[in-house]
Amino acid sequence: MPDIRSGTRDLIEKGLFLPMAAAILNRDLEALDSCPFKLKQPYKQLISCSLKLAQKDLSDVRKELRKRKIKIYEAERDEAFTLYICTINGYEEKHRYFNPRIREQVTALLEYYLSLATI
Repeated sequence: MPDIRSGTRDLIEKGLFLPMAAAILNRDLEALDSCPFKLKQPYKQLISCSLKLAQKDLSDVRKELRKRKIKIYEAERDEAFTLYICTINGYEEKHRYFNPRIREQVTALLEYYLSLATI
């Protein structure tokens, strides 16, 4: 079994949560068209900028995962937990995440990217 250092664990978690955050930003950008806002452009600009930043980071994370030969995929999901399997240099490791924790992590990422976009 490989020794997973905190840097590798952080990379794996970014590989899990960043795609979720990018998908949410994409969905919000599309949903903005049907919202009753009078001035949609500032909101679109904020979300678009956040999405670009998240996609850039996601691209970097995916490159690093490929470089380290780490693959992540979802194996099982129920109401409370989601099981992900990580393959690291041929070794398999299972990670179970509590679904509310996933939501918290993705929310924190969204807040981070939205705050970066306003700078």
